[in-house]
Amino acid sequence: MLYYLFDFLDKQFDLMGASVFRYISFRAGMAALISLVISIVFGKQLINMLRRFQMGESIRDLGLEGQMEKAGTPTMGGIIIIASIAIPTLLFAQIGNIYVILLLVTAVWMGLIGFTDDYLKVKKKNKEGLAGHFKIVGQVVIGLIVGLVMVMHPDVAIPELGGVGVSDSNAIVTTIPFFKNNEFQYDWLLPYFLEDYTWVIYVLAVIFIITSVSNAANLTDGLDGLAGGSSAIIGLTLVVFAYLSGNAVFADYLNIAFIPNSGELVIFGAAFVGACIGFLWFNSYPAQVFMGDTGSLSLGATIAVFALVIRKELLIPLLCGVFFVETISVMIQVSYFKYTKKKYGEGRRVFLMSPLHHHYQKKGWHEAKIVTRFWTSGILLAIITLATLKLR
Repeated sequence: MLYYLFDFLDKQFDLMGASVFRYISFRAGMAALISLVISIVFGKQLINMLRRFQMGESIRDLGLEGQMEKAGTPTMGGIIIIASIAIPTLLFAQIGNIYVILLLVTAVWMGLIGFTDDYLKVKKKNKEGLAGHFKIVGQVVIGLIVGLVMVMHPDVAIPELGGVGVSDSNAIVTTIPFFKNNEFQYDWLLPYFLEDYTWVIYVLAVIFIITSVSNAANLTDGLDGLAGGSSAIIGLTLVVFAYLSGNAVFADYLNIAFIPNSGELVIFGAAFVGACIGFLWFNSYPAQVFMGDTGSLSLGATIAVFALVIRKELLIPLLCGVFFVETISVMIQVSYFKYTKKKYGEGRRVFLMSPLHHHYQKKGWHEAKIVTRFWTSGILLAIITLATLKLR
């Protein structure tokens, strides 16, 4: 909103300094700053309000060191994150931008689903929370919306490599990491006579990606600061990609897809990173508040949509490697347990406990050490992801 206000003041009254709002770098910096302020200043008030309404986490005893000490810690802290993302974005971004709209809708929609789950668990004392199929329906709905908008909306341009404009083709494209001329067209997945239905494959892929990443972030949210810090690292990497992809000169130099109007995502991404870092003020060990499903589902889905709109969805397994490994550890554990139970009559385990961060807890690692090492791994993966810009 401030963008439009100062743009008007600059054009109509030539107000000194108003033109600075035209620069993405300035607006991104302000969005990050305001996001941090909102997280830290109003976060404490929200924590006190959650305590007042007795919105404390119920802890199931899994035999982990220090686990039961967390009982009663306020949850639903994801409200802080969502507010810290939405308010600066509305203030400093061009809110008519279709990509910004998609990301805001995703963050709020998945936040509402997570909030419902947290509320049922904490206030209604329903240990299961929101039924799993309702969560899946919510994820499918937002995936369907994002996929159809990406296919049909006139403001969503089909990128062309090298920053030379957009293609006239109806192809739905993305980029393949580590390959030169790395354009991948989704219609390659279908025989030529079914190419008109490529959009169906793409929408299904979008639904799968959003569902997978949001659930993976939810699984990762098991230690103080783990999901928030990992999301900040991922978000900062996506900001770099968005800035480069939205600039024709850089896109041409790097021979990556130029995506018109995607530069506004830098403002959203800056607010996203600021919100995650600001949340760590209260969520780092020992946590004063948990983000709950309100935050984790929202963060995961937002990361997925961010990667999709800048055509970097094939980098998600690498960039979100921490989330990916956590999810794979659960899948391996469950599958192997069921297999051995069927074969030997007794279930056996690969890990001491899953997700993976609990395995290291069982080995006696301190929670803060596990989180720090996972963050370090996330930074390494982010660097490798950025290296795909030139390593082909």
